[in-house]
Amino acid sequence: MPSQSSAKAANKLSTELSRVLPYLQLDARGAAALGGCDDSLEALERLEQAGLLVEATRLVAHALPAREAVWWACACSRHTAPSGARPALETTVREAAEAWVRRPTDEHRRAAMKEAEKAGFASPESWAAVAAFWSGDSMAPPEAPKVPPQPHFKGLAVAGAVALAAARGAASRREARLHRFLVSARDIAGGGAGPIEAETD
Repeated sequence: MPSQSSAKAANKLSTELSRVLPYLQLDARGAAALGGCDDSLEALERLEQAGLLVEATRLVAHALPAREAVWWACACSRHTAPSGARPALETTVREAAEAWVRRPTDEHRRAAMKEAEKAGFASPESWAAVAAFWSGDSMAPPEAPKVPPQPHFKGLAVAGAVALAAARGAASRREARLHRFLVSARDIAGGGAGPIEAETD
């Protein structure tokens, strides 16, 4: 049976909190909740217990490795995707981001960004695709000198995607959605697929 410490080490959310702390945008209440904490997995528990769900999703967005984080953003966007005329476009964007997760080539990464551009950067799906693009080694065109994205750019895009997914449609659903998103994140961090059933209208 694995020890508690080895199980914690295997969890992809278990990283030094100091690495992600600057990007959580904590107020005094959030800072107090994390007092004395130095591990992101423990910090996630504390934020959720304090009801700081948005801050908890930001932590996940920055703490998860790139592929897992983009996959999580896609799962969240799929959960709240509306029916109607536009979803075909958003589905295409999400599928481009998921293609990069499954096979993280430069070709797939740039294809995801092209789909995000077509969609206008206005949806959770688009920002999941941007996160895939920002997970590569350059934001410049392939023929140009490399311009590496800042290390936290991926997390910013994933956090934006998740926030947009939570806010889509009825505001009364936001808190329940955020809880579901965090359940999904923990599953992904432990090696699962993090599925979230699509909402019903």
